[in-house]
Amino acid sequence: MKKRLIAAVSLLLAAGVFSFAQSVQDAAAKAAEALAQTQEEQEAPAKPNYWTKSLKFDLGFTNTILTNWAAGGYNQTAAATSLDGNANYKKGLSYWNNRLQLDYGFFYADDKPVLQKNKDRILFDSKWGFKTSENSKWSYTAAFNFLSQFTDTHKFLNPGVEDPTFDDWMAKAILQSGFLSPAYTTLSLGVDWTPKPWFTVSFSPLTGGFTIVRREELRKTYGMELKPDYEGYSGEILGSMYMPYRFQLGARLAMNAKFNINDVFTGETSLILFSDYLHRPQEPRVNWDNKFTWQLAKHFGIALQTWLIYDPNVLIDGTKKVQFKEFLTLNFSYLLEPRKK
Repeated sequence: MKKRLIAAVSLLLAAGVFSFAQSVQDAAAKAAEALAQTQEEQEAPAKPNYWTKSLKFDLGFTNTILTNWAAGGYNQTAAATSLDGNANYKKGLSYWNNRLQLDYGFFYADDKPVLQKNKDRILFDSKWGFKTSENSKWSYTAAFNFLSQFTDTHKFLNPGVEDPTFDDWMAKAILQSGFLSPAYTTLSLGVDWTPKPWFTVSFSPLTGGFTIVRREELRKTYGMELKPDYEGYSGEILGSMYMPYRFQLGARLAMNAKFNINDVFTGETSLILFSDYLHRPQEPRVNWDNKFTWQLAKHFGIALQTWLIYDPNVLIDGTKKVQFKEFLTLNFSYLLEPRKK
């Protein structure tokens, strides 16, 4: 009986030892499998990011206060802000560049109780391109462009009354432009030549687009054509008799350069020429924008911007003229960029 008990206990101990060994072996196998999987995950290459994005915000402010100033003048407050966003995609030989620029500025002077604008622009550019080869400086492109502004712009004339109020000034004000008055949309097909990373020449022999003027009183100023029903009309011509848009088809030549003189001075220039096949092709439209920045500190700098426009369809005081604007500001700047992994 005693021998049988010893044998039974021995069998139970052997079974327990075998079961424990099997559990240890299974656990070791699972641990080895998990370790191998972790190593594979660590060695797996990171998912490529084909996008580069940035967003820059600028804010400029000036204030002039005169107290008993013998030479005269007016107290004045001015502010200007701009937003410059970029989202660019590149994979293989293809790329897609997008840029949105928003500018708005105003000033208030004691000589008239009216808030006046000195800067107002909405500009969106989008370009898709495909390089002819990996090391080629040439690429086929398709581009879209939109240009307009946020609010109305007025030219203020003397109301001719003593101590004129806001309503008196607005009664004599002449509307010059507004939202979608005008607006320019362009779609172009062509080629890009990039001899240097900072310099690009674009030629688009097939460029079509619309000039849009929503406000009826501005349609003649921006060269809109009369509606077919009023062609040859000899009576008084009203703004509502003009078309709200004009289609243009032509060729576009653009040159863009971005350069860094050093860590402090940067510059950007863009020259665009457009010739309309359908209407006065010998007289192209010219847009030339420049921006130069002197960075004084991390978030503070001086910016000089200029805009030059010549549009044969736009009449200023009844004639075609070259338009020019200059803007010099001390800016607070903040740049947002995604963190690099």
